[in-house]
Amino acid sequence: MTKDTLSMTAIVKDQPQSGFTIKKKTISTTLEPQEDLIKIKTASFCGTDVHIYDYDAWAKKRLSLPLTVGHEFSGEIIKVGRDVNRVSVGDVVSAETHIICGTCEFCLRGEGHICENTEIIGVDTDGCFAGYVKIPAANCFVNSKDANPLHLSVQEPLGNAVHTMTHFDIKQKTVAVVGCGPLGLMGVDVARAYGAKKIIAIEINGYRRELAKELGAHVIINPLEEDVIKRVLEETDQRGVDVVGEFSGNKTAIEQSFKYIKPGGGMSLLGIPAEDITLDLANDIVFKGIEIYGVVGRKIYDTWYEVKTLIDNNQLNLDKIITHQLKLKDIDEAAKIMKSGNSGKIVLIPEDDDYEA
Repeated sequence: MTKDTLSMTAIVKDQPQSGFTIKKKTISTTLEPQEDLIKIKTASFCGTDVHIYDYDAWAKKRLSLPLTVGHEFSGEIIKVGRDVNRVSVGDVVSAETHIICGTCEFCLRGEGHICENTEIIGVDTDGCFAGYVKIPAANCFVNSKDANPLHLSVQEPLGNAVHTMTHFDIKQKTVAVVGCGPLGLMGVDVARAYGAKKIIAIEINGYRRELAKELGAHVIINPLEEDVIKRVLEETDQRGVDVVGEFSGNKTAIEQSFKYIKPGGGMSLLGIPAEDITLDLANDIVFKGIEIYGVVGRKIYDTWYEVKTLIDNNQLNLDKIITHQLKLKDIDEAAKIMKSGNSGKIVLIPEDDDYEA
């Protein structure tokens, strides 16, 4: 290690097979003019990280190995590039993980979340499952210094949940949250915080159904044991729900949701289906007059300020959603827990000392 490098433990995808490698790496402290160097305080495990861990069909097509993985974190800026003026050394930040070009049609009209040249931290560039990370200053979001760093590491996925649940007005409305994985659980919490009248959570996993109930869901439905359409209509005087937040990506769940959404209702779709979806376009969309919204990441930075307000005002139950805290080097255990389905968010803590095999 020299004065121009830092030594760190990093979680690396370097083999075209299942699993990660724990390595001791060095990171250069030389920065691009608009780049920051950040010391990681907390990082959280994501469904995307599971895809990378398993090296599934998506990962094989998308990734260029080797890659330091991870994209959800909080940390402290320890060095800034010479032209950086929007953030400073000492700022506690999290990252907008979509690196956008700023020059395409969508960026120029204020819709950077659908930038046609997007790259993703921890997928297209080295990520945050490490002691340090370098990212563009434009991707740093400054947090309140007294906020819980565990909460700050989950702001990126929380932003997805806020974007999904608040695109349509949900105050005093009946809402269905479809799929209560970590993002769906956040969706339940957000719906409660924004004043939804009745929250219906739909989830097959018993552990997560219980969490959804603790977080404020008024009705819990197990689709393996109940007729979801029938039950939702019963809970809504046969009218259906005003808003659907779809987090599951499950073919059957998505198709069912179009049957129980109320005429004039709104559907926000975040889950990614692996199969083609069959819809009765005339009866379930056109004649119902519903609106459908596809959710891509977070609105930059409108959604982030909404998230910050929720956290700073203690309006969420993130301590319930964060169900596990592990050391960064326990990444295999984190993957095992996440894949079991018996978790909310898993937060990883880097250690200051170097990893020794």
